[in-house]
Amino acid sequence: MDPEPDCGEDSYQGHGRLTDKVAVITGADSGIGRAVAIAYAREGADVVISYLEEHDDAADTARYVEEAGRRAVVVAGDLSDPQHCRDLIARTVEELGRVDVLVCNAAYQMTRESLEEIPDEEWDHTIATNLSAMFHLCKAAVPHMGSGSSIIGSSSVNSDNPNPTLAPYAATKAAIANFCASLAQMLGKQGIRVNSVAPGPVWTPLIPSTMPPEKVAEFGADTPLGRAGQPAELAPVYVLLASDEGSYVSGARVAVTGGRPVL
Repeated sequence: MDPEPDCGEDSYQGHGRLTDKVAVITGADSGIGRAVAIAYAREGADVVISYLEEHDDAADTARYVEEAGRRAVVVAGDLSDPQHCRDLIARTVEELGRVDVLVCNAAYQMTRESLEEIPDEEWDHTIATNLSAMFHLCKAAVPHMGSGSSIIGSSSVNSDNPNPTLAPYAATKAAIANFCASLAQMLGKQGIRVNSVAPGPVWTPLIPSTMPPEKVAEFGADTPLGRAGQPAELAPVYVLLASDEGSYVSGARVAVTGGRPVL
């Protein structure tokens, strides 16, 4: 990508906010997931790096985690498969003993100009990857999470201000925010906090791979801040929601949008 996304490789400095926690991050090979993995490791967490197939990118993320002195467990696979979701959590527990933080970040999107252009299979795949995977991951992880644990879903500014050319994606992001709000109430008695983060336009590999060139060229220019965000600018919010400093934050949807309101 030109320019390369800033995932905090050279800038993020940790302060021990997640010392010895175990974090599972999906879509952690690049973009927001990589930025969160780097931040979590530098805050003291061991990190499970879940990704689809970009092996070199995942290896780079693992290298940053290990350079921070933390364990990196790298797991490839398709989260649209419920069994892989269960296997991912089982692998985490087998190698690291528990789950303290679950970040459901992996997502699929594709720009389509009309309803007729959306293949049935693409709709189903988007729902399975973005939304159903979160259900299966949470269901598998919660029995291994104790009081003080945290679940974080990556929603979007599209959750209540949907882009019509991203209809399937936007629908899943609204559902993620709603599901997190439900889980926060359901799991509160167990001391498990659940929140979602709603990014605005963020410069990640998902953008040029799923949008036409003319939209990529102006990506983020229509925000009040006049630019797209960088993954490194999202990571501190994910750190707060995972840390004990966020101990009374649950059921929230935190907007990181460059000024676009999320209601």
